[in-house]
Amino acid sequence: MTVRIAMVAGETSGDLLASHLIRALRRHLPDAEFFGIGGPEMQAEGFDVCWPCELLAVHGYVDAIKRYRELSGIRRELLGQIRRERPTAFIGVDAPDFNLWLEGKTRDAGIPAIHFVSPSIWAWRRGRIKHIARSVSHMLCLFPFEPELYERAGVPVSYVGHPLADVFPLHPDRGETRARLEIPLERKVIAMLPGSRQSEVRNLADTYIATARRLLERDPELRFLVPLATRETRELFEEALQRNQATELPIRMLFGHAVDAMTAADVVLVASGTASLEAALLKRPMVITYRIGKWQYRLMKRMAYLPWVGLPNILCNESIVPELLQDDAVPEKLARAVEDWLGDAPRRARVEARFMDLHLTLRQDTASRAAEAILPYLRAELR
Repeated sequence: MTVRIAMVAGETSGDLLASHLIRALRRHLPDAEFFGIGGPEMQAEGFDVCWPCELLAVHGYVDAIKRYRELSGIRRELLGQIRRERPTAFIGVDAPDFNLWLEGKTRDAGIPAIHFVSPSIWAWRRGRIKHIARSVSHMLCLFPFEPELYERAGVPVSYVGHPLADVFPLHPDRGETRARLEIPLERKVIAMLPGSRQSEVRNLADTYIATARRLLERDPELRFLVPLATRETRELFEEALQRNQATELPIRMLFGHAVDAMTAADVVLVASGTASLEAALLKRPMVITYRIGKWQYRLMKRMAYLPWVGLPNILCNESIVPELLQDDAVPEKLARAVEDWLGDAPRRARVEARFMDLHLTLRQDTASRAAEAILPYLRAELR
């Protein structure tokens, strides 16, 4: 009997993660077949794309509401296909709002349902774990503190590490990166990452530019790198430079190349999110900041369970890097926090050592460990 696995991956990151998992599963089951919702990375591994993963990309609550009927229709159609074809298992990769409902229905049909990448129940919506317990056969977690939450709720769970920790080198080559970017080693450089979404750049661009201006008043030799993910976000940042009459500041925009910018930097100013974890894996001192709508911030603050929003602090379980959020995200405070890093070499060395320990903890060969956790469900179905 051929192993046939239904999968759903949301957005580009899920597509990449799922492609690594498919490759790891094929090492044990070379004739396995995969189908569902995915992207080009999965397709390159032989995945049968019934719907492209870009369809699941929604931007904020308003977009999700507008597209609810479309996405619900796709989900029901895929569920019908799963019920008809009876695959060996279903694997949902991230996209919890889409996948958990589908996983629950699949599990009710007697098909094992595995979820890869735990939702952030440790940050907010902890009550969601009851719904997860009813929906999934097994949860695969990227962070070492997550399994305990599921074990207490009776959910079978495995810690598989974070895929970025497998990809990022333990010792980033700053010299080679600076040479490629044509930046002298003695030059002090600040990387400023305002986020990948247009809304994030709108909220932070003016603040970042004003922060750069204050830092330059105290050290005119500083240079700034601003990696921007898309043409739209680059245009927004360019507009902010013109609006603030700051086009002459030594701010160099990069199209992508966020990892290069952070590797080359002495300090990283970063919007909270995955980029802050990337900065930690690159062993960079950082200042985490974020600004959203007033009412949205109040709601998120009421729902939060932890004193931090940045993954480096959450994973280290202490305030290892400063977080300046919302009303505290002002140029003077941000500039002072960056200067504190620049002027304290022993502190920089301590945080680099902590981030090395974190990197080693997260480096687990994620795809292989995930495959090992999934294989018993596949082999049980084949008996």
